[in-house]
Amino acid sequence: MNQQAPFTHLGVRIPQMMRQVLFALLPAWLFAIYLFGPKALLLSVGCIAAALASEWLCQRLNSTTQGSWLDGSALVSALILAMSLPPHAPVWLGCIGGFLAIALGKQCYGGLGQNLFNPAMFARVILLIAFPVAMTHWPQPSPASWHLLSADGISAATPLAHEGQYRVVSLFNRVIGDTNGSLGETSVIALSLGGIYLLYKRIIEYPLVISSLLGCLIPATLAWFISPATHLSPLTELTSGALIFAAFFIITDPVTAPSSRFGQWLYGGLFGLLVWLIREFANYPEGVAFAILLCNGINPLIEHYTRPAIFGQRISRRKP
Repeated sequence: MNQQAPFTHLGVRIPQMMRQVLFALLPAWLFAIYLFGPKALLLSVGCIAAALASEWLCQRLNSTTQGSWLDGSALVSALILAMSLPPHAPVWLGCIGGFLAIALGKQCYGGLGQNLFNPAMFARVILLIAFPVAMTHWPQPSPASWHLLSADGISAATPLAHEGQYRVVSLFNRVIGDTNGSLGETSVIALSLGGIYLLYKRIIEYPLVISSLLGCLIPATLAWFISPATHLSPLTELTSGALIFAAFFIITDPVTAPSSRFGQWLYGGLFGLLVWLIREFANYPEGVAFAILLCNGINPLIEHYTRPAIFGQRISRRKP
C-alpha cells in the first residue's frame, strides 16, 4: 500500500474501539449473569481465558500476525461467543469455543483484520455441530440460582423452538429478558441501549443495523399476514432469539462487513432474510450464526461489485 496516500482517519484506535464495544455489551451481559447465576459467569470466564491464552500463544508462535493480545479484540470475540452460548453450558465447552474462535477463526488468517469469518460465530457453529446436546440446553432464568450454587436450572424450549410455544412467553418477558435463551438473547432493552450507544459513538454503521432488522421483518410480516396461524408474528421475530444482538454487535463487525454504503444495505438485508428462512424452514430454531457465516463467505463478492468508484475514474466491472 502506498503510505503517502491521503488516508482518512476517525481518530479512534483499535483498543479504544474495543473498549467502547465492551462498555456497550456490559449491561446485557451483567443482566444475563444476574438471571442465570454463577454458572453463566464461569462460562464467560472460561471463554475469555481460553481466547486470551490462544491469542497470546498464536502471536508468540507467529511474529508476523497482526494485532496484540492486549488490544481487546480477543476479549470482545470471547464475550460475544459467551453471550451466544446456553447459560449453563459446561465451562470446558466455553474453553474449546474460545480456542476455536481465536486460533482457527482469526489467527489462521493472519490475525486482527484478516479473518474472513466472524470468530465468535465460527466457533459457535462448530460447537453446535460437535456438541448438539450441550448446545441446546436452555435453563429458565432464576436469580435464586445465586443462592443455590450447585442446583441445575430447569430447562425449557426457547420462544423460537416450537410452533405455538412463543405464545407462552409474553412480550414483556421477551423485552425485559426473563425468558429462556442464550446470554445474548436475554434483554432487548439492554442490548438496544448498548447498540444505540455504539451508533452514537459511530463505532458501528447504521445501514447494517437497519437493513438486517428489515431483512427479517419484511418477509416475516408478509408470511404472518398470509397465514398468522403457522408463522410467528413480526414482533415475535424481532424480540425473540439473537436478532437484536446480532444486528448491533455481530453483523456490524467492520472486518467481515462491506465498506460501501450500498454493500452494507445489501449485506444486512441478506443476513436478515437468511435468519428468517432458517427459522422458518430449517431444523434449527435460530439461524443467526449460520446466516452470519454465509454472509461472511459472500462478502468479498459484495465488496467487489459495490465498491465506490475512484475519484475521477470509472469503476471496472470485470469479473474478479
